[in-house]
Amino acid sequence: MGRPPFTEVATLGDLLLRSAQEHPDRKALVLPNQAVTFAELEKAASQVARALLSLGVSPGQHVAVLIPNCVEFAATLFGISLVGAVAIPLNVRNRSTELRYIIANSEAVAMITSDDPADPVDFVATLEEAFPDLDDGPADAPGLRHLLLVRGNDRGPFVGADRFLGYAAKVTGDELEEQRRRIRVRDPALIIYTSGTTASPKGCVLSHEALTRGPVERSRYRLSAGDHNVTWGAGPLYHIGSLAPFIGSIGVAGTYVTDTFFDSERALRLMEQHGVTLAWPWFSAIVQGLIDHPTFDPSRLPHLRYLFMIAPPTLVDRVQDVLPRTEVLQACGMTETAGIFALCEPDEDRRSRSTTNGKSSPGVEVRIVDPESGAERADGIMGEIWVRGYNVMDRYWASPEKTAESLTEDRWLRTGDLYTRLPGGSLIFGGRCKDMLKVGGENVAAIEVEAFLCTHPAVKIAEVVGRPDPRLDEVPVAFIELRDASKADEAELIAHCKGRIANYKVPRAVHFMTADDWPMSATKIDKRALRLRLERNEDA
Repeated sequence: MGRPPFTEVATLGDLLLRSAQEHPDRKALVLPNQAVTFAELEKAASQVARALLSLGVSPGQHVAVLIPNCVEFAATLFGISLVGAVAIPLNVRNRSTELRYIIANSEAVAMITSDDPADPVDFVATLEEAFPDLDDGPADAPGLRHLLLVRGNDRGPFVGADRFLGYAAKVTGDELEEQRRRIRVRDPALIIYTSGTTASPKGCVLSHEALTRGPVERSRYRLSAGDHNVTWGAGPLYHIGSLAPFIGSIGVAGTYVTDTFFDSERALRLMEQHGVTLAWPWFSAIVQGLIDHPTFDPSRLPHLRYLFMIAPPTLVDRVQDVLPRTEVLQACGMTETAGIFALCEPDEDRRSRSTTNGKSSPGVEVRIVDPESGAERADGIMGEIWVRGYNVMDRYWASPEKTAESLTEDRWLRTGDLYTRLPGGSLIFGGRCKDMLKVGGENVAAIEVEAFLCTHPAVKIAEVVGRPDPRLDEVPVAFIELRDASKADEAELIAHCKGRIANYKVPRAVHFMTADDWPMSATKIDKRALRLRLERNEDA
């Protein structure tokens, strides 16, 4: 089956209601120690929604959510949506300074979190550290009126789960239904904060249409009538890379399988146990963790039809070798585009799936331009990619200056990402504009050097950044993680590059990392932190 011959648009809450009506007893979300059917999830989301309405939370108001992957996260997300309020999913790895900024900047009227032994950190303590005056109403976030728990008992200024959810009895189902029907698909549904080149995170305002239309269409990808998707996602649901496929799974009444953290063996057992048909490991480290695990065996995943990933060609080739019956799909995406804006086509061959990142999705336009002038670039020439379509964010919250820098008057998003478009429309990722090194006047895409370093059999992960140089402005420096039991030194890796790529692209130094050494953002290696290590002359 190809793409459906129609466009499907709904609000976030309506996706859940439809699937609960059509498949009430089907599992909607599964974790190792939790599971919930669509009927149960609808009931839990309705309870959260009615409790919020009883507290006076109204459409358009912002509700911050600090909850790890669990059933309660899903119930809270959809409950906020059913009210017409706007959810602010927060990174559970954020610390007090980051949380204080985002909660204050977002103008949240309510904070919903968890106090459970299974939580990765003590969220209540972290929030009290962020706002020492939380008991009295924080001065930095004067609009924050409700402190609520969906797991745990009353604690300090936080209302426990039983008392909070008990407020739902004050609002009828008919009152909630009346409110739900007023929500428009272009109303804001989420604000997801993303770190970029600026000092403070930026809040991407995403509409219901942006969040639901593409993910549901992708989840119907070659889905025959009566099929049941079982999707595995590796990442945290507060991140668009995992949230989008979860929303898509809900929209087609699929089952979404995930965990509170990633462990290769645990993930493989979970995928095998539930007969996963689609996998979203996304990033190289996760993919490698799966296929390099001693217990990995393709026969454990007999139902796996599709695997979505973004990785260098050498790794994609490996995946296609070890999973020959699985269709590998590469993609392009970012928070500002509500996830994916380009994806492999069904008829692409193996080489295209390894070396390109798909073609622009239906309803989404892309341009490749000169990063400085904005002039259109011909096919085959790398430039900044601009994106326009239903999936692009409305704006950055409370930041008209940053919005104006990123969105043109005719709604093109300046992504800051480098791509090359081939004559057939396939896109090749070239890194971030800020990851384009200028070595003695020559442009060097960091991703090109990284991909070549990964052709060395000992290299598992390669990240390249620029180091200031008095003669050449900057020179490439590599951070390398080796495969288990593999050996290679700096001289060997530099020699691997010499004579095979242009001399100015060859790394001038190599710093070796272990899996635990990498500085991480929510899901990716933080290159800003690597550059900072070089600036501080720290021993990496």
